[in-house]
Amino acid sequence: MNTEALQVNIALDAAAQEKEKREAILKVIDTYRDKPGCLIAVLHLAQEIYGYLPLEVQQIIADGMGESLSHVSGVVSFYSYFSTRPRARLEIKICMGTACYVRGGKRIVERLEEELGISVGETTPDGKFSIIITRCLGACGLAPVVMIGEDVHQQVNPDKIEKILAKY
Repeated sequence: MNTEALQVNIALDAAAQEKEKREAILKVIDTYRDKPGCLIAVLHLAQEIYGYLPLEVQQIIADGMGESLSHVSGVVSFYSYFSTRPRARLEIKICMGTACYVRGGKRIVERLEEELGISVGETTPDGKFSIIITRCLGACGLAPVVMIGEDVHQQVNPDKIEKILAKY
């Protein structure tokens, strides 16, 4: 197969996947449309389907749920779980709850940004890591805490960051 034909096939596959995702989101909306207070559930499911919540997806949800786009976008931007940009394969969550913050959470964030060359909320160019701030991971006695994927790293300090990242 020549390069041009391969590119056409890739584009067709991407378009088919987009259509499937949109149809899946519309099914979720149909399930919850007439149930008051279900916007967050719809957003969660849509993010699972799509991977994130770009403005186009938020508009589909707003239209389907009978809400304004500004309301949907406000909910998306309020909750840190929701993302309007694609996230990486591994999310690095740094706890900035009181215990973690006072024990050096801010220095850990700065070191991660330096090591990865990205800022909080961004994804590395290779799509491997995103840096996310959380308010509490519920492990105050182990502070400061960093979570990568499902792995919890306790009593982290900036000098441990390079070694921790090397595992991934």
